[in-house]
Amino acid sequence: MTVKKLKISFLVLIAILFVILEVLNFTTKKGNDAESSQSTAKREDTFVVGFDQNFPPFGYKDKNGEYTGFDIDLAKECAKRMNKKLVLRPIDWDSKDMELETKNIDCIWNGFTINGRENDYEWTKPYMDNSQVVVVRKDSGIKKLEDLSGKVVDVQMDSSAETALKSDENKALLESFKGNTTKAVADYNTAMMDLESSAADAVAMDIFVAKDQIKGKEDKFIILDDQISTEQYGVGFYKGNTKLKNEVEKTMKEMVKDKTFKKISEKWFDTDVCILK
Repeated sequence: MTVKKLKISFLVLIAILFVILEVLNFTTKKGNDAESSQSTAKREDTFVVGFDQNFPPFGYKDKNGEYTGFDIDLAKECAKRMNKKLVLRPIDWDSKDMELETKNIDCIWNGFTINGRENDYEWTKPYMDNSQVVVVRKDSGIKKLEDLSGKVVDVQMDSSAETALKSDENKALLESFKGNTTKAVADYNTAMMDLESSAADAVAMDIFVAKDQIKGKEDKFIILDDQISTEQYGVGFYKGNTKLKNEVEKTMKEMVKDKTFKKISEKWFDTDVCILK
């Protein structure tokens, strides 16, 4: 075979390989597009709620291993009315921003405080009031916030209580604690164990969580009358996700109007805590 024929054959082979590669690329792209389309459609049919599973009565795991709570019930009803499948996804509270950014969750719905975070998320209108309080042992002799001077105060990591105590308004109070700061723990169950074992002198937390934590243990623990701060709860979405935020807010307002919100609230708190109009 001549050099010329070899050259032609080589060029033909290259051309054939090029065609094969183009066909494979088209097939792969088509498959990826179809997969992406199916994934998007599937995601649009779901409502993925991120929550702290150690945050009763708003979101937690019951004795049967099922996720339950006030906010869980609200989310279930909301998803049903939006014709979406609810996916409950427990998260580490200090990783909540990453969960939103990576779209692992659609929102944070779990006693989530708006105050101090107004510009960090896309918020629904607030649906209930809340306050940050301090739980102490009943025999501790601690009666007011000033008595926490030199004491160890537990907070949940990246919680509203931690944020409130680190605000300018509570600077003097924070600096009065042992070490001039709080002791951050993973969750409130851990904090309450610290309190019971005297590893901590007090725990700062949301008032409704505090009431739930000491239920049936009023002989051991008390909630101080002094409040650290007052605030409001809302449902938080990734900044810019106004479409889903508006849909959830509209649905919640419908739940308020037909008294479903009131019914769920009374189930958990024996009163209607709703402030959403």
